[in-house]
Amino acid sequence: IENKIIAPEFQSIIDSANIKGSILVYDLQKDIYHSNDFDWASKGNLPASTFKIPNSVIALETGVVENDSTLFKWDGEKRAFKVWEQDLILSEAFHFSCVPCYQDIARRIGLKRMNAYLDKFDYGNIQVDSSNLDIFWLEGDARISQFQQIDFLKRFYNSELPISKRTEGIMKKIMVIEENEHYKLSGKTG
Repeated sequence: IENKIIAPEFQSIIDSANIKGSILVYDLQKDIYHSNDFDWASKGNLPASTFKIPNSVIALETGVVENDSTLFKWDGEKRAFKVWEQDLILSEAFHFSCVPCYQDIARRIGLKRMNAYLDKFDYGNIQVDSSNLDIFWLEGDARISQFQQIDFLKRFYNSELPISKRTEGIMKKIMVIEENEHYKLSGKTG
């Protein structure tokens, strides 16, 4: 396919980490995908931490969180990571990938609104019900491919998702990982 280029150097990165998988990079201006393994990039996987992007968008759109400074009070319980054992605002919860904060967000969004937004976003093959509302992105049958992830992000950055400009602006600010005079890197680590 003309807009797909094999990038063997990506495989060395995968091999050096001693894992299996693929790296998929999309050049929006040239409409070209680069990958070490396009079959893997087409295979669905759990969204895991990348789901914090749509989860945050839905939370902002539904008013479950007001803005990037909405506070999540720590309940004093021991958590998997020390950095989660403190009060966090939304932007910090996003960057620290605070699972308990996002589980709380999902519960407050609720089943009906979560499913409605996932449908509107055409976000992968995600089945949410009352038994998995606060864990479906971490375990179970939810699947999204790297191509579907990029499609979602492309629609987000091209202002094609059915969301407000306010939400879009807040999210674009939250997602910045690194920025200097030469580039801006945005995304979600986990």
